[in-house]
Amino acid sequence: MAHQSALIAEDIQAYLKQHEVKSLLRFITCGSVDDGKSTLIGRLLYDSKMIFEDQLAALEADSKKVGTQGGEIDFALLVDGLAAEREQGITIDVAYRFFSTEKRKFIVADTPGHEQYTRNMVTGASTADAAIILIDARKGVLTQTRRHSFLVSLLGIRHVVLAINKMDLVGWSKDVFEQIVADYHDFAAQIGIRDFTAIPMSALKGDNITEPSAHTPWYSGPPLMRWLEEAPVEDDLQDKPFRMPVQWVNRPNLDFRGFAGQIASGVVKPGDKVKALPSGRESTVERIVTMRGDLDQAVAGQSVTITLKDEIDISRGDVLAAAAAPPEVADQFESTIVWFDDEPLLPGRPYLLKLGARTVTAQITEPKHKVNVNTLEKLAATRLELNEIGVCNLALSAPIAFDPYAENKDLGGFILIDRLSNRTVGAGLLHFALRRSQNIHWQALDVDKTSRSAAKGQKARVVWFTGLSGAGKSTIANLVEKRLHAEGRHTYLLDGDNVRHGLNKDLGFTEEDRVENIRRVAEVSKLMVDAGLIVLVSFISPFRAERRMARELMGEREFVEVFVDTPLAEAEKRDVKGLYKKARAGELKNFTGIDSPYEPPENAEIRIDTTQTTPEEAAEAIFRWLEGGFDPVI
Repeated sequence: MAHQSALIAEDIQAYLKQHEVKSLLRFITCGSVDDGKSTLIGRLLYDSKMIFEDQLAALEADSKKVGTQGGEIDFALLVDGLAAEREQGITIDVAYRFFSTEKRKFIVADTPGHEQYTRNMVTGASTADAAIILIDARKGVLTQTRRHSFLVSLLGIRHVVLAINKMDLVGWSKDVFEQIVADYHDFAAQIGIRDFTAIPMSALKGDNITEPSAHTPWYSGPPLMRWLEEAPVEDDLQDKPFRMPVQWVNRPNLDFRGFAGQIASGVVKPGDKVKALPSGRESTVERIVTMRGDLDQAVAGQSVTITLKDEIDISRGDVLAAAAAPPEVADQFESTIVWFDDEPLLPGRPYLLKLGARTVTAQITEPKHKVNVNTLEKLAATRLELNEIGVCNLALSAPIAFDPYAENKDLGGFILIDRLSNRTVGAGLLHFALRRSQNIHWQALDVDKTSRSAAKGQKARVVWFTGLSGAGKSTIANLVEKRLHAEGRHTYLLDGDNVRHGLNKDLGFTEEDRVENIRRVAEVSKLMVDAGLIVLVSFISPFRAERRMARELMGEREFVEVFVDTPLAEAEKRDVKGLYKKARAGELKNFTGIDSPYEPPENAEIRIDTTQTTPEEAAEAIFRWLEGGFDPVI
């Protein structure tokens, strides 16, 4: 390796000590495809002498084999490590690299330029202090330039370099440079980037990277490396109120109980009054414990274990905060969401929301608008598609402690996770709590579900019939209710068609409306179970996510899923209402089984094969199962 410092060979301890006191700048490179992001990072690593000799030899060999520079060194290969990246000459994954100079340490994230990898760019930007937005001088400001700039502003990155690359391919034209700067300035002002530094450069040739270029006598600003060394690292987190999300309750023995986590903001000392949220209970810090011993104080960025003088119930995901200035606690918010998934975000569908170490169920209750990143126009939205950015209202299953993202990224930034596949499907920023979440509280009632059920002499539950249109759900559910009624049970049947005449008459058959249809019915079913009734629900309910949501609204063993399993060909053959015929003719859109999917249950309590069982036999078998817990019908 061409040593960056002679101290490495002469006095390694002194070299390491020198690094301890250097400031650290985290930055990202972003922009459109082929703007030269990976090449720029490779050049920075090369010029800062952070490449081992064997790496350099491998780089030279790879450049001749798979590089794009005609045998010359292809610096992008230092960063693009995936085989697919090297074969296609594009960046797919986020690549993090460390390098340093005499003045500062750096961690740089090379983020993809393709729109389909927007999620990777957001990941890289979430921890960055600065951003280098690259522009190909031949192409100017493109859609991805605007998209990434919008995300940079959204994520609170305030130090921005506009790196106008490949200036050698436009003859180092000052006019081209100034026109691109003017175009970008107009857009940047609209999205809140109030200040940026524009640098003309050639990442491949090294112009204006570490030293001023002779090709740009008309440019008087700093080369990129000097800008990176001198960019202010705003570390104002210590000046903010104390916050520490609890990641782990440390209980090695009966005599020790501490709460471990990384301090998100502020300073904490033994003797400080703290509040545990969302419970609101207060105590006093007794000790600040680390592997190297107790501390007199701890500051933002440190990972510590805190013990308290009082025994209060604190769990993973709770937040310890300054008692005099605690964060808010709420369960409904306005937020901005960046959608990552091929499947659209649908209002009413339950997702997992993870904020710090806290995970709760979340629903989008109201998409307010989405943003056109080219014009910044606010567009009406009922859903968010892949890579779209929108402002939405959120409702959570439990209250959480939070700060607005603009004030604290750790307590204001979250991800959304698909509950079935466990994919990360979106990322978001909390703006503020909705006022209605502060005005609505649970009212304590003396008569509860248990007493209502006891008065009726039955176990309240939901029997949820699901299957294709024409499977026989309503017929079987009706027979089951007749049988239960004959035995003196108190029941109610919610049928899909009947409910759409009243409660859900305003809903159509789009995916969004189907999700809302089931959400409403599930909430009504919950109320009926609370009243002590046996509720029979007969709905196609095509999506597993919504059926799972309905199940989780109920108590243990209160939800019985009955899969009325009828093959599509058989259901279409019956076609009692003539709906399949209309769907095949294109007269009915979004019809389940034809042009809208049906996701069959994976673990239904009862399965009815209607090709082998008559409705009367099925109803009797379900009744016996409900009364005595017989085996599911196969």
